[in-house]
This record gives sequence, C-alpha cells and structure tokens, in this order.
Amino acid sequence: MLHCGKKHICAVVACIIFGSILICSWKDLQLQNNITRKFFPQATTASPAGQLCRGKPAQNAITALKDNRTFIISPYFDDRESKVTRVIGIVHHEDVKQLYCWFCCPPDGKIYVSKAEIDVHSDRFGFPYGAADIVCLEPENCDPTHVSIHQSPRGNIDQLPRFEIKNRKAETFSVDFTVCISAMFGNYNNVLQFIQSMEMYKILGVQKVVIYKNNCSHLMEKVLKFYVEEGTVEIIPWPINSHLKVSSKWHFMQDGTHIGYYGQIAALNDCIYRNMQRSKFVVLNDADEIILPLKHPDWKSMMSSLQEQNPGTGIFLFENHIFPETISTHMFNISSWNTVPGVNILQHVHREPDRKDVINPKKMIIDPRKVIQTSVHSVLRAYGNSVNVPMDVALIYHCRVPLQGNLPRESLIRDTTLWRYNLSLVMNVNKVLYQTVL
Repeated sequence: MLHCGKKHICAVVACIIFGSILICSWKDLQLQNNITRKFFPQATTASPAGQLCRGKPAQNAITALKDNRTFIISPYFDDRESKVTRVIGIVHHEDVKQLYCWFCCPPDGKIYVSKAEIDVHSDRFGFPYGAADIVCLEPENCDPTHVSIHQSPRGNIDQLPRFEIKNRKAETFSVDFTVCISAMFGNYNNVLQFIQSMEMYKILGVQKVVIYKNNCSHLMEKVLKFYVEEGTVEIIPWPINSHLKVSSKWHFMQDGTHIGYYGQIAALNDCIYRNMQRSKFVVLNDADEIILPLKHPDWKSMMSSLQEQNPGTGIFLFENHIFPETISTHMFNISSWNTVPGVNILQHVHREPDRKDVINPKKMIIDPRKVIQTSVHSVLRAYGNSVNVPMDVALIYHCRVPLQGNLPRESLIRDTTLWRYNLSLVMNVNKVLYQTVL
C-alpha cells in the first residue's frame, strides 16, 4: 500500500471520474435561491474592552462543533453571486440537518443569526462524512468580520467558537501559481522526490506550495522547515485523525472509517478558497506529480497560450501518466543522493502505455475565482468552462509504483522530457540537500 499522496487508480475508478467532469454551475444558482435571509434577534451585551466580537477564537485548522458531527475548517466571504459567507467544513451526510451562522457585525459587535444551507459535496465515495459548504446569506447592512456556527438560532455566543471570515478584502495577486498538496500523512519520508518536485515546481514558475500536513518523518520536517523559512511552503496542520477515523483509500471499504484519504477533498476545497484572492492560478496535484509542458518552457507561457486558445475557460485538466519507479536508467546516478531516502525521478524516464478502454485520470490547473467546488480529478461546480489539455501540450509526470507491473521494459515508452530541466534541477536539489539533509 502507498501512503502520503500516492493512490492506486484502477480502470473502474477512471471511468467513474470521467463521468464527474461535467460542470454543474447551475446548481449553485439553485443553492443561492434556496437560502433565505432570515435573521434571529439576539440579546446584545457589551463586549470586553479591546474585543469587538464575542466567542472563543478558533485555534486549530479543524474545529469540532459540540455535536461532534460537524467540523469547521474556515469561512470565506463569497460575493460572486450574492453576499454570502461560505464555510468549508466536514459533516456527517445524514446526521447534520441544520446549522446557523452567528455573524458579528462592526462597529459594535452586534450579532445576527442566519440559517445555513448545508451542501454536502457529491464526491463522498461512500464514506459517511464528506466535505461540505455551509452557506449563509450575510446581513444586508453589515460586513461581518467573524462568524460562529451553531446547531440552533438560540444559545450563548460566549460558548461558541469564533472564526475570522477570510477573503473579505479584495487583494491583488501576490503570486501566479500556488500548488495545493493534500494530504501529507503516513510518516511521509520520500524526501528526495519531494525536494525534486519542489525544485521542479519553482523552475516551472511556482511561488507558493500549500501543504496540509498530518504527519511526516523527522527528516522530512527538516526539509519542510527549510522551505517554510525560504517562503515557498505554507504548512496547514491537518490533524483530521484526532476527530475522525480516516482511511488511506479513496473509496469506502465497509471498515468503520469515516472519511476517505485523510479528508483530501475538504483540504483541496479549503486551499482553493484560501488562495482565491492571492494567486492567479491554483494547481491541484500530489507531491509525486509534476505537470510537464512539452511545447513551452514553463507554466506561465503554457497557461498564457492555453487561455488565449480557450477564452472563458477556468479549469485545465492534464492527463496523468505513470513512470514506474521500478524501471530505472543508469543516468543521473548521483552518489550523494543515494544516501537520501526517496526516489530519484531523473532515473525514471519510461512511462506506461495507455490501456485500452481505460481513461487516464487527470489533475488540474484552475482559476480559483471560477471554481465553486472541486473533487480530486475534476471540478464539481464552476462558473467557467473546462478543457482537456492535449498530451502533446503537457502531461503529468507521475513517478510511483507501476499500475501495469507485468509489462516488460521494452513495452514502456521512453520519455526524457524531464531531462530538459536536468542542469537547473540537479544544481538546485544539491543546494537544498546540503542545507538540510547532507
């Protein structure tokens, strides 16, 4: 079994995923129409000096409500259709029937309570818990700064967790590309391949990588610390197994687990909204995957060309191709790297051929402002169109255990696209290794 962002994908999976590529933006309109602006009066008392909004400030990336069936990640302001707060969370798909947003309005901290629309994402894959949007219309004459989520319109605000509403202020993009990686778990220790992926991302134009970290090895912690201090990596602690029984598989196995693949889908949706106003594009892939352009030197020139050819498109899907880590070449056998745990991707340049009647899964580069909900391999709901990027433009280099392990070496396709970047990659990886591991 593979852990930490590597998945087994079978033919049946690929077919299911293909069916979910259809974009359902009309459904969000229906959702907004179903939300009623009904506010419940609350008794107000003076807030403590220096504290505008009451309630207990949320301290963690995942906050359990008292029902222990609802877990709040973060609320985000969303005015793309109407003025709402969209709370990214995880809920039990049957047990959670109603929730309320308790808004705190400046300048006096007045409380408004609004009933929420609970929209559980369609891609639960059989698990009892799934990612959910908890959506509340905001008061008309208020731009709330904080919100609490409660099962009732009545209660004591001082006993409820309080969350800051992000994305309230419009910002100019601080970066062009942000990579979202979820979730790092299973005492992740594929150090060499992780560093190679990070350096390839930077060569291709990435300025920020957001990692939802459950756990990893001590050595990996040192590497992450380096990238955080460098300013490339942002770590979101992801202790989901403190709240739910997590599965390392994407589909439910009738084994008593609550949610699939360490809550990956919830983390990806949070990452989209977290970077909606600060990144021009968001890239959704795993740490062992690299989108390799074949006609362009980097992602910026590739995306400029793709957008010019596909006006109005907000979702670009790239085909995944397996480069088995079991088949290697003698090239780039760098002795100092042999002491570092993990895979040396430069030695794996043979990819598996396509299989008849099997659709290769895809990963995405998206315009986050055009996405409402995402799954792993396709966007569930969006405002923009989606396009499948042809393989002669780009493909996903995915170095992992083989899916077609019985194929002889001569049946694989030699593809050295990665070697175009070898000079910069080797130099950059060495710099990181000598500052961290070696």
